[in-house]
Amino acid sequence: MKRRHLFILAAIIWGVPGVGITIKGMAAYRNAASGELWWMLLGTAAVCLWFYFLFSRIVNRYSERILALPQKVNALMAFPPSGWVLIVFMMGLGITLRYIPDIPYQFTASFYCGLGPMLILSAAKFLIRAGIPDMTENTRFNW
Repeated sequence: MKRRHLFILAAIIWGVPGVGITIKGMAAYRNAASGELWWMLLGTAAVCLWFYFLFSRIVNRYSERILALPQKVNALMAFPPSGWVLIVFMMGLGITLRYIPDIPYQFTASFYCGLGPMLILSAAKFLIRAGIPDMTENTRFNW
């Protein structure tokens, strides 16, 4: 795979779960009473902030790794082994959370609405590093 395709693969691996998680979090927000909405939004902001800093470092590290690779490599080289372990761990944690019966919807809404958008933002950063969208000065938008 070319480096550009590794960035696209990374964006898919991070972005697709991000969309699903965000949708589930927003669905959980529908159960919120108006009195608890502010606390839930504050929790969402805290989760967003935490994952923003965490994922920014990870995306930068993985991007540097991809850029340092030869032009054509195996798709598994997109992430280091620890990155694949992180992905498997996060997926396992998400599946486990889904099957724990007494998790309050307030936690689900706040956590998922904080995590999901940060995964989507990370995917967007990978796409930007891949050159998608191509925002060079010669690009013209014809509406």
